[in-house]
Amino acid sequence: MTIYKVLRRKEFISFLASARTRGSTADERDGFIHLSTASQLPGTLDKHFSGDIDLSILSFESRDLGHDLRWEHSRNGGLFPHYFGVLEAELIRSWYPVRRVSGRHVLPAGLN
Repeated sequence: MTIYKVLRRKEFISFLASARTRGSTADERDGFIHLSTASQLPGTLDKHFSGDIDLSILSFESRDLGHDLRWEHSRNGGLFPHYFGVLEAELIRSWYPVRRVSGRHVLPAGLN
């Protein structure tokens, strides 16, 4: 299953430069990296990134994340993927820029 991480530009550049990340400030505070399924992405963007521009979505294959990936209850009782480890850049399957149109995030084709 493909899962996704939304990163701000600075976070994305830092991830690529160091080839690893513990996630955003919120991820570090919560003790895990917040991830989303494709169907959860719109809600994640609306709730946590509504005012942000210059975002990237990175895709990962859930089986590549091993036992550090856990599915836990979160927003509206849904199961969300949470990663309790350090994400390695070599695990990125693809990345997509997120556009804004009329103040709203527009997911790349295939993710909406």
